[in-house]
Amino acid sequence: MRPTAAFMRSHPAHLLSLGFGTGLSRFVPGTIGTLFGWVSFLVLNPYLTSAGWVALIVLGFFVGIWATAFTASRLDAADPGAVNWDEIVAFWLVMLFVMPSTFSQQLAAFVLFRLFDMLKPPPIRWFDQRFKGGFGIMIDDIVAAFMTLLVIAVGRIHYGQ
Repeated sequence: MRPTAAFMRSHPAHLLSLGFGTGLSRFVPGTIGTLFGWVSFLVLNPYLTSAGWVALIVLGFFVGIWATAFTASRLDAADPGAVNWDEIVAFWLVMLFVMPSTFSQQLAAFVLFRLFDMLKPPPIRWFDQRFKGGFGIMIDDIVAAFMTLLVIAVGRIHYGQ
C-alpha cells in the first residue's frame, strides 16, 4: 500500500513516520527525508544547545521505534520506503557532530550518509538483516550515521578541516 496524505493525517505516528509529508514523495523519499533532516537541523540549531540536540535525537529515536513500527504495520510492510523518520533522526546526529561546517562539508556528509543508507555495507547490513520492527527501521540508519561520522573523522585526521 502506498500511503496518501489522508493516511498520513489519520494518526500522529503516521505524520512522524512519514517525515511530516516528505515520505509521500514518489521519488527517493529517503533522500527527501534526509534533506528535511538537514534543513530542519539548520532551522532549529540556533535554538538548541548540544544537550538539547542529544535529548531530541534520543527522544526521536525511541518515539521513532514506536511510530515507525505502527506505520509499517498499517502499511503491511517490514520497512516501507515512505517511512523516513529514521533518516531524519540519523541525519540530525550527523549534523550535530559535523557542525560548525561549510555548506560543502555538510553536502559531503549528506552524500556520504545517503550512500551508506542506500548501499548498506557491513556493518549496516548486519543490523538491517538482524533487527526487525521499529527498532530495526531506526537502528540501521543510526549505524549509517556513525559510519558517516567515522569517514568524516578519518578524512579530517588525514586531510585537516
